Amino acid sequence: MDNPTMSARFLIALITLLLALPATASEYPLNVRSCERLVTFSKAPKRVVVHDVNMTAMLLHLGLRDSIIGYTGFTRSKHRDPWIDAALEGVPQLASRYPSIETLLAVDADLFFAGWNYGMHVGGAVTPATLAPFGVPVYELSESCAWVMSGQRASFDDVYRDLDNLGRMFDHQRQAQALIGQMRQRIAGVQARAGQAQHRPRVFLYDSGEDRPLTSGRLGMPQALIDAAGGVNVMDDVAASWTQVNWESVVERDPDVILIVDYGPRTWQQKRDFLLHQPALKDVRAIREQRFVPLTYLQVTPSVENVEAVEKIARALHPELFAAGAP
Repeated sequence: MDNPTMSARFLIALITLLLALPATASEYPLNVRSCERLVTFSKAPKRVVVHDVNMTAMLLHLGLRDSIIGYTGFTRSKHRDPWIDAALEGVPQLASRYPSIETLLAVDADLFFAGWNYGMHVGGAVTPATLAPFGVPVYELSESCAWVMSGQRASFDDVYRDLDNLGRMFDHQRQAQALIGQMRQRIAGVQARAGQAQHRPRVFLYDSGEDRPLTSGRLGMPQALIDAAGGVNVMDDVAASWTQVNWESVVERDPDVILIVDYGPRTWQQKRDFLLHQPALKDVRAIREQRFVPLTYLQVTPSVENVEAVEKIARALHPELFAAGAP
């Protein structure tokens, strides 16, 4: 959250919702849709290996710390909140990048929670198909399904679907519905204010890259963030998730604001300075006015923290509507 007061309010509201929700129990065997597959669980997973910061945070928010026996894909450059490191104390990182089948079998995993390009590659060594003969089920991050099936514009329904499915899989439905309810409430609040704006500023997301920038088209989570915050993703005509484009296309679309993902070997300030010193970008409005918004890796990938990103982007796009005291 942006400050301790907001964090406290979020926690109080979450607990209130949690207590108000009816207690429901999952019935096994349970079928859960994962991309184009149905995955059947005879009981709640107890030995989970999870890939990447954002999916790990989902499990932690759901109160599933005790089910995580290992994680993969955490690098020093993926900025994450200290609470995640504290919660994972004593849990081993099994691989700094993608795991192998041997890695998962060695810890007797009964679930691998990952995604396409978040722990798995099409045709790679570790996929749902290669793990099936060993009895290790895989749940795929919904947003990542665009890599293996016909994709639609990214939306928060992707995150809600994952939280709901995880809640049913682990018999933590009350926790899942409370999180979904809180996210819906906060996003609706932003949308109500942003909807009063006279125009929707053009937004470009810059992840990294010098010769060609890495950004996100309409199938990646940043699309949903920008939509909800009252902006227009200048790459929303690109039918791709995370992808490279040409600098010429950025110049042509002349973004008003540039979002910078704060992760990788360079700080967001170093990325900003690179953009400011690019001769080809000198006439881009966001560069001329130096309108930049840094976001963490956790905030721009599918996660509960997406709400924080929406609120931060909205304040930057529509300061007059989100300033203290604004109606």
